[in-house]
Amino acid sequence: MSGLTPIVVWGSKGQAKVLAEFFDASGFRAAAFFDNDPDAVSPIDGVPIHIGAPGFERWLRAADRSTVSFVVAVGGDRGRERLEIYELLAGAGLAPATLVHPTAFVARDALLGTGSQILVRACVCTRAVLGRACIVNTAATVDHECELGDGVHIGPGATLAGCVRVGEAAFIGAGAVVLPRIRIGADAVVGAGAVVTRDVESGWVVTGVPAVRTARAARSGA
Repeated sequence: MSGLTPIVVWGSKGQAKVLAEFFDASGFRAAAFFDNDPDAVSPIDGVPIHIGAPGFERWLRAADRSTVSFVVAVGGDRGRERLEIYELLAGAGLAPATLVHPTAFVARDALLGTGSQILVRACVCTRAVLGRACIVNTAATVDHECELGDGVHIGPGATLAGCVRVGEAAFIGAGAVVLPRIRIGADAVVGAGAVVTRDVESGWVVTGVPAVRTARAARSGA
């Protein structure tokens, strides 16, 4: 384990467990976990967990922040929350880590934003551009020339065909398909298994085949 960069993780549940599986293959070792849930348990034996902002502040006072990286393990349609935590940790002087699973494919000319997570067998294809703190989940595909804003999450097995643009903090559910040149607005949610054939306005939930508007996203405030 010597030579591995220490990394701290905000989140301790499913997403954190998925990331922990390949920390060492990415050159990292878990140093601490943080979670707002007072009942949270560390996903790795022997690695401490600290609760909420007070726990983070206590840890920070004792840490050598110049040597520590971080990742935010908050998935699903909580992109805004993920970005807020990202800003908190980066503002404290920690370095955002970009994690790519060894089985994933990332084209040489694709651009990954800091803090992004590319998981098992995911594909990020030629000239794709990802913003900060994006998640491309298990076996998901972001095809050529797609653009993802900050905090976007592409669910397991979802497919973005070429030249799709996805706004900040949008969530594309498991197995969904977004056809070429479609625009998905900020904070939108595409339901699992949906087939998106037309643009989706910011803050809307769409479901079905073909996808149609069904509600406003809860975080849109409407």
